Amino acid sequence: EVQLQASGGGLVQPGGSLRLSCAASGFTFDSYTMNWVRQAPGEGPERVARLFGGGRTDYADSVKGRFTASRDNVQRTLYLQMNNLKPEDTGVYYCAVVGTIWRGQGTLVTVSS
Repeated sequence: EVQLQASGGGLVQPGGSLRLSCAASGFTFDSYTMNWVRQAPGEGPERVARLFGGGRTDYADSVKGRFTASRDNVQRTLYLQMNNLKPEDTGVYYCAVVGTIWRGQGTLVTVSS
């Protein structure tokens, strides 16, 4: 059974930082490209970062320079370091396996003063 468990969300003030994790199991983690995705209230999903197996990472323009995504293929975990957070970063963040229907339930990030 594929499981993708995101954690690390919470309430943070604008300008603050959070680090999200996504623990994966049930599939060959290092063989797949992975996405971090977020969904703001009332909005559609937005891909935040795409992590390729070879180490390359692509970012949405909205988070470039503020977010850093990484993966640990030994620990089977994705990370998303989020700095200089803005209110528009609020949403549910989840990880997903590219090319499949596998995705986690997500963790809520709220950026508010």
